[in-house]
Amino acid sequence: MPSAPDDDELVKWWSLVIEGSLTTHDRLMGEITERFGLSPASFEVLLRLARAPGHRLPLTHLARATSLSSGGFTKVADRMCAAGLIHRSPSGKDRRITYACLTEHGADVARRARTTCADLLRHLLLAPLGHEESRALAETMRVLRDSSRN
Repeated sequence: MPSAPDDDELVKWWSLVIEGSLTTHDRLMGEITERFGLSPASFEVLLRLARAPGHRLPLTHLARATSLSSGGFTKVADRMCAAGLIHRSPSGKDRRITYACLTEHGADVARRARTTCADLLRHLLLAPLGHEESRALAETMRVLRDSSRN
């Protein structure tokens, strides 16, 4: 049975997790930005809206999901509206709720950007790790995410 890591080893492990994640994320988002002109937050919004029922979600939900402040998210949404990727739609049931809705152009960009993202991840994630290790990494990160929410 392996011994527990000492403080230095444990901190080094975590640093490697962060370094590997950030390096991969930066390369991935750099390509998405270059090819589609999307910021990481805009790309995340497009993917979430593409998966959402009716391709719409409340703006407050998207702001939380992208970890942006209300003001920061408003700027992202304004830019996305100006680019024709989304439009705002008030709720017919609750005046406090405004939805971000994917436009036809936004759905097309989301589809193409998601395909590009998957192609890049095949190179950046699957090639070095393989299918099983990539899946295990995702499950491990899900456990960390979920345990940190409690």
